[in-house]
Amino acid sequence: MIIKKSEILISAVKNEQYPNTIVPEIAFAGKSNVGKSSMINALLNRRSLARTSSQPGKTQTLNFYNINDEFNFVDLPGYGYAKVSKAEKSKWADMINSYLHGRQQLKEVILLVDIRHEPGKNDLQMYEWIKSFGFTGYIIATKADKLSRSQQMKSLNDIKKTMQIKDDNLIFPFSATSKFGVEEIWVLFESILNMQN
Repeated sequence: MIIKKSEILISAVKNEQYPNTIVPEIAFAGKSNVGKSSMINALLNRRSLARTSSQPGKTQTLNFYNINDEFNFVDLPGYGYAKVSKAEKSKWADMINSYLHGRQQLKEVILLVDIRHEPGKNDLQMYEWIKSFGFTGYIIATKADKLSRSQQMKSLNDIKKTMQIKDDNLIFPFSATSKFGVEEIWVLFESILNMQN
């Protein structure tokens, strides 16, 4: 994928604020601090288009990114951050639900999990939620550079077992630091978007 243009369109909290675009969208879900923003930056070869933070719970809006005027990435608010009030968590859930339910342009929702840890209850709930909307159930396992190749294989098997994934083609190890997995993920996205090379 040759990136000629990448820009943030808007940070939205409700439908009326979504960008008035008709291009297809791929959304990213995941726990706070799993590395969604870092992944977007790595895929687009930009250092700080998506704002990253060591502080969990930073993304509290739906962030829409325009790529080449051909499609959008949508970064969903991270979940599972303990210091957030119940009311705030409920607001986030409503925000995500509203987007997943009503956005016609949405082609796929990808779940990010940290390859170093077994998926938690929130990850499993989110995965079931994504699949209940009719999406495929792709997973990107981030921070792969933190593990050796053999540890990666073991962790991927643990993730598949925990999340009851039978198809190896649904899970992609990835590192924003080393750019490991970037090409494979672009191949996946191009197939989701029906783009020809």
